[in-house]
Amino acid sequence: MSQSPFGDISIETFLAEYWQKKPLLVRGAYKDFVQPVDADELAGLACEEDVESRLVITAPDNDSWELKHGPFNEEMFSELPDSHWTLLVQAVDNWVPEASDLVEQFRFIPNWRYDDLMVSFASEGGGVGPHYDNYDVFLIQTQGERRWEVGGHFDQHSPRRDDTPVMIIPDWHPEQTWVLEPGDMLYVPPQVGHNGVAVTDDCMTYSVGFRAPSQAEILRGFTDYVGEQLTSESRYADPELTVQEHPGEITPQALEKVRNIFSAFLNDEQKLATWFGEYVTDPKYPELDHSPEDKIDSQQLADALAQSELAFVRNEGSRVSFTEQSNGEVLLFIDGQTYPCHGGCIQLAKLLCQTPNLIINQGKWSDDQLDLLVSLYNRGSIYLAE
Repeated sequence: MSQSPFGDISIETFLAEYWQKKPLLVRGAYKDFVQPVDADELAGLACEEDVESRLVITAPDNDSWELKHGPFNEEMFSELPDSHWTLLVQAVDNWVPEASDLVEQFRFIPNWRYDDLMVSFASEGGGVGPHYDNYDVFLIQTQGERRWEVGGHFDQHSPRRDDTPVMIIPDWHPEQTWVLEPGDMLYVPPQVGHNGVAVTDDCMTYSVGFRAPSQAEILRGFTDYVGEQLTSESRYADPELTVQEHPGEITPQALEKVRNIFSAFLNDEQKLATWFGEYVTDPKYPELDHSPEDKIDSQQLADALAQSELAFVRNEGSRVSFTEQSNGEVLLFIDGQTYPCHGGCIQLAKLLCQTPNLIINQGKWSDDQLDLLVSLYNRGSIYLAE
């Protein structure tokens, strides 16, 4: 059995009985957890231009809500009220390497399902209101206390308040309520209503989120991908056309031709795998450039390896997965790019997907392996450890 972060519940049992089915509270899941980011550091991140952050401020006397988007400044933080506010910072693991260690403990869920690590700090009474998400989330209390209320299933047709800048469920009636202390963890499946309210003035919660693309996004993404590869001459064709009784009829034969257009691409194993791999590993923030100023080539890497071993680290913001093809080839996907792998490159590709730290020992490395490492380094998907 795999090592479990769920106490007496194994990972296998969690996946079978709780994942995308029902909430789970785990007391003392992270008793000795050391926060890689404290409140001051979180506020500092929220002041950075490239970091996605939000402030939610509530007025308990009139039940009004205010939403502000970062980047913020120090003066703004000094003007916050004494209570009822929450600071939320997305993708903290992209900016703080130590924070990614927590994410690695959830790799029993496929890499491509992972979204990001959000960290929130709240004053007493702070929260974002009763709501639901369309993704799975593990809520880890790391400082202070937060009361979580959970209950009900909701969707886009469920009632919601239209007078607030954040999505809030009206007439909230929780089914379960817990107060989480440092080290406790709560798992909430998609579409399950939940409401977190800070009980203390120093409440910090780490949220490990897992995305699930909507079917609409999947269909649009694939058809866009296929459409970009077709020429204007790629058209519906019916050279065997015969006279039909009713010219207004769309015949079963015509519909079959249309169906075959779709199935021709869906049945293309490599085309479907390549699109999906690139789609789900596309960076969360593609506008950010992590490539190094000084590029390297395969010979430089080979020369360096002749001198000593090298320690590469996967970029904290990189998304990485692979798929095996029926012909024995492995397609490695990193940051929306495809890297076909053969021979010794296959093991290297799988290792890159398995661990964020890669030790490259001295020795003979194939040209394909060196080329792969150089490509990933020059794109900023991996970097050399200091």
